[in-house]
Amino acid sequence: MSMSDPLADMLTRIRNAVMVKFDSVQIPASKVKVNIAKVLKDEGYVADYHVSNDGVQGVLTIDLKYGANKDSVIMGIKRISKPGLRKYAKANNIGKVLDGLGIAIISTSIGIITDKSARAHNTGGEILCEVW
Repeated sequence: MSMSDPLADMLTRIRNAVMVKFDSVQIPASKVKVNIAKVLKDEGYVADYHVSNDGVQGVLTIDLKYGANKDSVIMGIKRISKPGLRKYAKANNIGKVLDGLGIAIISTSIGIITDKSARAHNTGGEILCEVW
C-alpha cells in the first residue's frame, strides 16, 4: 500500500515512541527522512540515528533522547506543510517556534536546514515541520 505522506508517518512514529518512552524507533528510510534525522541530532533532539540497508528501501533507526526522570527532550513535533496544502516562506517571513525555544525544519535550495540557518543564509523554502 502506498503512503500519501511518508514524512507525516515519520513524525507520528517519533511522537508515539516518545509518548511510550521507547529507546528507539524504526522508520522506512529515504533521503529526506535521513536529512531530517540529521538536523534533529545536530540540534540535540535525538541521541543518534543509523541507516541500515535491508535490500529494498533501508531502515532508519532513530535513538531517542531523554533527560532526567525519563523526560523526553522532544515535547512536541508537528507537520506544517502537507501534500494538500504546502507552506512556503521567504527568509524574512520565517517565524520563530515558541519564541525561539523550538525549531522549524525547512527544505531549501541548499538542503534541509533549521529556521535559524535559513535566516542566516537568507534563503526561504518549504516549512516541513516544527519541533519543540
